[in-house]
Amino acid sequence: MFEGLKGDIQSVFDRDPAARNTFEVLTNYPGLHALLLHRLAHKLWGRGFFWLGRSLSTFSRWLTGIEIHPGAQIGQRFFIDHGMGVVIGETAIIGNDVTLYQGVTLGGTSWDKGKRHPTLKDGVVVGAGAKVLGPFEVGENAKVGSNAVVTKAVPAEATVVGIPGRIILKSVPVERQPVDPKHQKMQENLGFDAYGLSDEMPDPVARSIRSMLDHMHLVDERMNTMCKALKSLDKSYKNDAVPFIDEEGMDCFKEAK
Repeated sequence: MFEGLKGDIQSVFDRDPAARNTFEVLTNYPGLHALLLHRLAHKLWGRGFFWLGRSLSTFSRWLTGIEIHPGAQIGQRFFIDHGMGVVIGETAIIGNDVTLYQGVTLGGTSWDKGKRHPTLKDGVVVGAGAKVLGPFEVGENAKVGSNAVVTKAVPAEATVVGIPGRIILKSVPVERQPVDPKHQKMQENLGFDAYGLSDEMPDPVARSIRSMLDHMHLVDERMNTMCKALKSLDKSYKNDAVPFIDEEGMDCFKEAK
């Protein structure tokens, strides 16, 4: 018991640089308080004292702002940072060395009996405000981005971002290519921004849009080449800008629709 408590306290120091000493952690970390109360409530639940276990869970929620059903299974060195608003359902299973931030929900998507909450394998990190919903597994050392909504299984070593959650396999090497100034200027003109994701964490939608921009850039280059060829054949050819098409010029397309 004391070895488990020692590991839980050490996990705070390992994952929170603001932690200064053991007394401060024991007295001022609601995530640790919720975990210790849950371990007691879970033992009561396992021995058939359902009302008492649930009542202790309710007291823990009132005290810490963290709701953990006494039926949930939690491994060693579990850490909840800040903690306010965290909800962990009855059939959730959490492995060792898992980290949750504030506002995380490990919930279900149905009212059916049986397994309806997620299983988090060892080393999983779930960012602030993320929702992991359903009876599936999140693989070892996977990461769930802040505010992501995950409703399907996540492989090990992967990162999930967005709504709905999109899986990014960090083990897949990313090809680094030099940035073309014309390509970059086109992105700026179109207002394209990969919303802060680095090349190490490419978003699938962002990469698709970038591929479209690559194609547009290639078409522009070929059009310029064609214009130069026409001008060399016909000196009277004028390489003017593409004329603007107003709404009246789109009447034929409207009729076609």
